[in-house]
Amino acid sequence: MTTKTAMLPVPGAELYYEVSGDGPLLIIGQSGEGDARRSTEMIDRLVDRYTVATYDRRGLSRTKAEDPDAPVPPRTHAEDLHHLLAALTDEPALMLGCSLGALYGLHLAAAHPGQLRVLIAHDPATPGLLPPADRARIERTLTEVEATARNGGWRAAIAMVAAATGLDPRNMKTESGVTAVPMTGDREANMTYYLTNDVAGLRRDTLGAAEVTAAAARTRIIPAAGADSKRAWNHRCAEELAAVLDAPLVEFPGGHNGNTAFPRAFATRVHEVLSTP
Repeated sequence: MTTKTAMLPVPGAELYYEVSGDGPLLIIGQSGEGDARRSTEMIDRLVDRYTVATYDRRGLSRTKAEDPDAPVPPRTHAEDLHHLLAALTDEPALMLGCSLGALYGLHLAAAHPGQLRVLIAHDPATPGLLPPADRARIERTLTEVEATARNGGWRAAIAMVAAATGLDPRNMKTESGVTAVPMTGDREANMTYYLTNDVAGLRRDTLGAAEVTAAAARTRIIPAAGADSKRAWNHRCAEELAAVLDAPLVEFPGGHNGNTAFPRAFATRVHEVLSTP
């Protein structure tokens, strides 16, 4: 399968992206420090049915920002998605958004009605949908994560993120044959950027029920959560998203990292959900 790679100029940056496969356009918004090549084992099982687009978010890997130190709020990430989709198709696209990717997808659907036909919002990082006490709790956690990372402790900070998302690195379940992603220098840099800039933007985000309701008028939004992510704060967000939309919560294999830990089962579930009217 041939993969096209390219750079796209957007306001303030050049986005690196990859496209492979054949069929309806499916763009993937990754979680955490994930870049265009975050979940290749899952993507390999989707390209026979979809044209799959992945990209390096602003601040990560090969994407070049004019000002690397400038804050990048979720709305800017959503605008980057808007420009990328506009360059790839003039038809409404499909999107799988995982955690932060789901947040950016929801912002995109609210700001650009009709650009997404379907958005699977898996374990969405949407603190603005939480009840006040839950939101205050996760804001405190995110503040501590950011401060720890800024003090040079990205490993300690990522351990805090793992705890908040219900992941235990000592007991991580995966499908057989799954290849662990190596911790390269580039990935360490991505970790630091995510834990400082993106976590700061997440902590301040205000996306709420009104924006989600407006977005749902033109985009089919599917609230989704990992079967094993019930201890993740994002699972609570998924429940709140389902309540706002008065829609069922769709279960996916694995936990918060199901797309990388269970790539075969996760890809199958993505296709099942997208194929259901």
